[in-house]
Amino acid sequence: MTQLPQAKNRHDYRAPDYTITDIDLTFNLDAGTTQVTAVSQIKRLGASGAELRLDGEDLTLVSLHVDDGVWPHYHLEEGCLVLQQLPETFTLKIVNNIHPDKNTALEGLYKSGEALCTQCEAEGFRHITWYLDRPDVLARFTTTIIAAQAFYPYLLSNGNRVDGGQLEDGRHWVKWHDPFPKPCYLFAVVAGDFDVLRDSFITRSGRDVALEIFVDRGNLDRADWAMTSLKNSMKWDEERFGLEYDLDIFMIVAVDFFNMGAMENKGLNVFNAKYVLAKAETATDKDYLGIEAVIGHEYFHNWTGNRVTCRDWFQLSLKEGLTVFRDQEFSSDLGSRAVNRIDNVRVMRGSQFAEDASPMAHPIRPEQVIEMNNFYTLTVYEKGSEVIRMMHTLLGEENFQKGIQLYFERHDGSAATCDDFVQAMEEASNVDLSQFRRWYSQSGTPVLSIRDDYNPELEQYTLHVTQMTPSTADQKEKLPLHIPLDIELYDAEGQAIPLQHNGHPVHHVLNVTEGFQTFVFDKVYFQPVPSLLREFSAPVKLDYPWSDAQLTFLMRHARNDFARWDAAQSLMANYIKLNVSRQQQGQPLSLPLHVADAFRAVLLEEGGDAALIALILTLPAENEIAELFDTIDPQAIATVRVALVRTLANELADEFLAVYHASQTAEYRIEHADIGKRSLKNVCLGYLAFADSELADKLVSAQYHHANNMTDTVAALSAAVSAQLPCRDELLTAFDNRWHHDGLVMDKWFALQASSPADDVVTQVRALLHHRSFTLSNPNRVRSLIGAFTQLNPGAFHAVDGSGYQLLVEILTDLNTRNPQVAARMIEPLIRLKRYDKTRQGLMRQALEQLKGLDKLSGDLFEKISKALSA
Repeated sequence: MTQLPQAKNRHDYRAPDYTITDIDLTFNLDAGTTQVTAVSQIKRLGASGAELRLDGEDLTLVSLHVDDGVWPHYHLEEGCLVLQQLPETFTLKIVNNIHPDKNTALEGLYKSGEALCTQCEAEGFRHITWYLDRPDVLARFTTTIIAAQAFYPYLLSNGNRVDGGQLEDGRHWVKWHDPFPKPCYLFAVVAGDFDVLRDSFITRSGRDVALEIFVDRGNLDRADWAMTSLKNSMKWDEERFGLEYDLDIFMIVAVDFFNMGAMENKGLNVFNAKYVLAKAETATDKDYLGIEAVIGHEYFHNWTGNRVTCRDWFQLSLKEGLTVFRDQEFSSDLGSRAVNRIDNVRVMRGSQFAEDASPMAHPIRPEQVIEMNNFYTLTVYEKGSEVIRMMHTLLGEENFQKGIQLYFERHDGSAATCDDFVQAMEEASNVDLSQFRRWYSQSGTPVLSIRDDYNPELEQYTLHVTQMTPSTADQKEKLPLHIPLDIELYDAEGQAIPLQHNGHPVHHVLNVTEGFQTFVFDKVYFQPVPSLLREFSAPVKLDYPWSDAQLTFLMRHARNDFARWDAAQSLMANYIKLNVSRQQQGQPLSLPLHVADAFRAVLLEEGGDAALIALILTLPAENEIAELFDTIDPQAIATVRVALVRTLANELADEFLAVYHASQTAEYRIEHADIGKRSLKNVCLGYLAFADSELADKLVSAQYHHANNMTDTVAALSAAVSAQLPCRDELLTAFDNRWHHDGLVMDKWFALQASSPADDVVTQVRALLHHRSFTLSNPNRVRSLIGAFTQLNPGAFHAVDGSGYQLLVEILTDLNTRNPQVAARMIEPLIRLKRYDKTRQGLMRQALEQLKGLDKLSGDLFEKISKALSA
């Protein structure tokens, strides 16, 4: 009988019995068989006689020595090499073989195209050699790589290059040394033939750091933006956080086959090529901004993740939540703070809230895991960032920076916990965060219900605030959280009313700490319009009975740009909910003229921020809309959303056309003003596609054929597909013929087709599995086609005939053995069956039972399927 994967619990943590202080690795590289020699300096920390249990998977043992002698006191277990009768300190030498070309899971050492590279987070190093594969074992790594120079002219690893040379048989070798102790998940090796973009950066202390970006041959002209982003990141981290880079060289390698976005290996970041390669003809504005953010994120990890790492994987948000906060601040300081905040909040509301309501619900510091790869989640990253942001809100920038400095003083060069971070923040600021710590241990999305009343005789305005966190799959009982609630009050003229009570000023961030609280404000001379949860000051759902008049007022007058966007979202959400109900009852769509007029006023705003206007005009995505309902009706949501788009398109057709023509840019520049103009222009085009079909077909076709950048090309293609315009097929074919050789560009094409509203989209997706540019072996292709279909096209994926579910089952059956990590990410929409009607629940359960019965079901899928079926 196959043993089921076992859960690990956070409270079971215990320090290792042994630690490794130094390791000398030698790789005799070959794609078929690579021999790894690991010479480790080991010291016992636990009781005398303790076994040394080293993690290892898919390894062939060649030899094992302790202190230069063959060591007979060992045995092999499943996933483990166990050594006994060891001295207190010793040198351990292990020689083993691995097979990179057979490694389709892309963990450990594997082939990406013709190159060899590694991915070791979370537990990939055990696929390279037997080791204490845990983040609280920090060693100094010295790495020697030997390979055929003709195939692998570049041999890269962590740290600084210290030696190298030629061998007689056409091979060469390079030695790298990393002086900073690190856990093995930060180890990296890359070998291949690349084009290299070189530059340098002078740190604030005057050190000259070499910068190198390695890309596949022929892609050098697509690496400049990544280099610009890297240098901006280094400068920003010095100026905002006082943090300077610490090695002589910083390298980035772009690879085609990668399970994630990028990896912060010390001094040698390995990136999914998607987040490195960009030029106007191949990358959209969104791609450029994504590259900037991800380059920043991985660079910022040098301190928040590498110099201070996490003690165990339950503490993952210690490094990821903090570093996401840092990359969000970086993007906001360099670009539009409002636009970046809106983009971050849309991810929370559309995807993270859904995760909170799923069988995989967990706190940002999980209590139990079966497969660690399953906890690289929006909760750990994005909600983790929101928790850091709340701390920043409560402490202020000055105290927050004091806390960061204290954190580094205490923990530099060590493995820390989330509690260590909060304690440093608390002590540096003298702010009590004892109740705030519950955000680390409590799962779910809190609901903040706010009611108000106004007493004109007393000139008093009162907010009544109730907080409640619904039960989640992992936790039934919830405690009150410390929620920062950012507010502003406006008078009838749109002027902000000073907040005061009993003669004292009141801070605009209210501390909600109880299940029910009342906040009273004095000298409020008129019934105010409240602006609530400004800047999304806490990751909560807001329940407040907005009137249309209040929301249209805030769209015009709120001083905070985020609040203006949020008011537009709330206004449209009210009518989406109303019309989904009408749709289900067979009633016609209803949208009052004053709602269209409110959007018209925004569209015609003179001197406004084009990027902000574009976001205000963009309706919530279907997944964001789904979070407005307890039971999701994907078809009704899709129908209503398209109907509202069509209604606004017809009501504002003349205005959309005028703004579209007024927003043209002659040349392509990556500047935020130009990005905003393109964004507004293409939002207008998206609406016009649903108005006069004949005019739209001409506009869209003309933009596609005359575009001098991928942003406008994809916008035209998207409009054609979304509105099913006559030019759609011709444009899709033209795009395919031009770009079929470029996988990253074709990812955009696959995603557009997978999210098409066409009735036969499931058939189309099946056909695209055999397209010349598609392969299930490449995670980017899988995400662009299958991920887009299941996550961006919920109406089709949740078709009542179950065809979408069956398609996903077939894909996951293949990926279960090919690449379990990618499979586990693809299954997410299928495990959320409780959010749907009984018919869909039954079909989803059947699909999950079918997968549960697979031979050799991976631990990655087992965890999610079992939680879904038992929820």
